Amino acid sequence: MQDGGALARIETVAAEAAERSPVPTPPPRPLSPLNGRAKAAIVVRLLLKEGADLPLEDLPEDLQAILTQQIGRMGLVDRDTLAAVVHEFAEALDGVALTFPGTLAGAVSELEGWISAQTAARLRKEAGIRAAGDPWARLRAVPVDDLADIVQSESVEVAAVLLSKLDTARAAELLGRLPGPLARRIAFAVSRTGNVTPQTVERIGIALAGQLENRPQRAFEDEPGKRIGEILNLSTSSTRNELLDALEQTDADFASSVRKAIFTFAHIPARLDPRDVPKVVRAVDPDDLVKAIAFAGEGENREAAEFLLSNISSRMADNLREEAAEKGTVQAREGEAALAAVAAAIRDLRQSGEIALRSNEADAEEA
Repeated sequence: MQDGGALARIETVAAEAAERSPVPTPPPRPLSPLNGRAKAAIVVRLLLKEGADLPLEDLPEDLQAILTQQIGRMGLVDRDTLAAVVHEFAEALDGVALTFPGTLAGAVSELEGWISAQTAARLRKEAGIRAAGDPWARLRAVPVDDLADIVQSESVEVAAVLLSKLDTARAAELLGRLPGPLARRIAFAVSRTGNVTPQTVERIGIALAGQLENRPQRAFEDEPGKRIGEILNLSTSSTRNELLDALEQTDADFASSVRKAIFTFAHIPARLDPRDVPKVVRAVDPDDLVKAIAFAGEGENREAAEFLLSNISSRMADNLREEAAEKGTVQAREGEAALAAVAAAIRDLRQSGEIALRSNEADAEEA
C-alpha cells in the first residue's frame, strides 16, 4: 500500500525541480513506450541529480526496493525521452488538486490535533495500526516518570536499548528514577547492545510506543498533588494549613506531594534569588505590594517582606515602608489577597522562564 503523505511530499519536490530543469517543456516527439516503473526511475534520478532532498525513506520498503531495482536496470536515456517523461509528469502534477493519505493510519495522522486523542487512539487500536512516524521520537517526548514505569515492567535488555536511544542527559535522569540494583543491571546490559540490528531496535520502539497508546487517556495533565497545591496557593493561609493538616493525617505521601506544589508569600526568602527581587517588584501591582508589606505583621510573612525590601534600592524600600505605614491596618481579606497576588506574580515569572525558584522540599514542607 502506498504512503500517500510520502508521495505527496515527493510530488512537491518533483514539481519544484521540474520548474528548475533546463529540459524544454514541450516534448519534441511522442514518448517512447515506457512502463510506470521506468518513468518513476527517470524522474527520481533527475530529481536526485538536481540536488532535491527526496523523502524516499518514507515510502514502504517494498516500493523502495522496486525503485532501487528499476534504477539498477536502467541504461542511458536520451534527451527527447527525458523531456517527454518530465512533460508527462508535470502535466500529471498540474491536474492534481488534492491528495489524500490513502491509508487509515495516514488519515489519523493527518487529523492529529483536529480529532480527539481518544478517537485517534480508538481508531488505531481497532484497525491494528500504530501511530505514524518514528516511535523513538514519541518515546523521547514521554515524561521520564512514565518511561521509568515502562522500564520496570520490561526486561533489562529492552531497557538497555531504550536507554541507548535517549540523549545522554535524559538517560541519566531516567537511571536516577530507577531503583539502584535495576539501574546497575540496565547499565551493564548496555554493553551487550553492540550487535543489536536496526530492525530489532525498530520493533522494540514500536512495542514500547504501543504500550503508550494502550494506556488509558488521562483527563488531567497535572498530577493530583500539583492540582491541589495550585488551588491552595490561592487559598487563605488558615484554609491552606487546615487542609494540609487534614491531608497529613489521612495520606502523608499525598500531603507531601501537595506541599511541594505550594509556593506562598512566606516561601520567598527560602526560594527566591535576591537578584530577582527587582523583577518581582516591577511585576506586582504597586497597591498589592504596599498592602502585602503593611499586612505582613510578624513571623514568616514579615521575614518575606523584609527580604523584598532589603533587595531593592534603599530609596524604593523607604518609599514602600512609608506607604505601608500610611495604609495603617489592612483587613485580613485584603491582606491575604495582597500576599497571594505577590506569590502569584512570582509563580507567573517562573512559568514564563524569567526567573527560577530554588527547589527546597524542606522549606516547602514548612508552609
